[in-house]
Amino acid sequence: MISKREKVFNYAFLTVIAVAVLFPVVWILGVAVSPDVSGTLDLGNVQWSNFAEAWRQADFSQYLKSSLIITGTTVTISTVLAILSGYAFGVLGVVGEKLLFPLMLFGVMIPMEAIIVPLYYDFQSQGLTDTYQGIILAHVGTGVSFGAFWMRAAFRSVPASIGESAQVDGAGTWTMLWRIYLPIVRPAVSTFVLLSFMWTWNDYFLSLILVSDPAHQPLTLGLGAFSGRYLVHINLLAAAAVLISIPVVGLYTFCQRQFIRGMLSGAVKG
Repeated sequence: MISKREKVFNYAFLTVIAVAVLFPVVWILGVAVSPDVSGTLDLGNVQWSNFAEAWRQADFSQYLKSSLIITGTTVTISTVLAILSGYAFGVLGVVGEKLLFPLMLFGVMIPMEAIIVPLYYDFQSQGLTDTYQGIILAHVGTGVSFGAFWMRAAFRSVPASIGESAQVDGAGTWTMLWRIYLPIVRPAVSTFVLLSFMWTWNDYFLSLILVSDPAHQPLTLGLGAFSGRYLVHINLLAAAAVLISIPVVGLYTFCQRQFIRGMLSGAVKG
């Protein structure tokens, strides 16, 4: 039993943490609707036009198009590869799995900074820099290791007796995947989709190195260029940052239940 004193301490501690996390968010939202370009908070004169003005001055329409193309394609391809590789490693068994799977995990363990220089020169030699294909391929390549690891754990959390029963009833490999395993691990798939979307949408470093053409740059680089041109317009910068974060916040809010279920799906076995 937790004592009353421990409960009070826990709630007080969590309250302090929540305030520390939410304060910068609330402050940015307040600055985004303030009329003062220096970043002074002024909620007495709310100026909603800051969002439209930031969008117009930064010319975010082209950047938004690039972000949607890059993120949508990356998430789709990464999810398909994660499901197939996770199913292969977690259910079917792969020849040489004890060697191949740890080798694949190097993609999770090696930091991007360690490979970005040779990656850039490789892409440059193949003509993949400043293209949608190049940045999408880079995102998929850096995310496939985590996807295989994540979905392998999800598939292995499904009781083996379910797959065995399906095999006895004559179900083939693809039938087992689409009709039996995927419905069970749907929360894990939703969680991976959300994580992949968030990582790709918020990416700055990889896009900065591989994409210098403004016609193919995502919103994060557009915000960087905008901040370089309007360093003193803090309220417009805050408004632009809020606009960029809306898709991620909206997707998380919509998929919150699935996200939490996916994070906890492997915590309890059986």
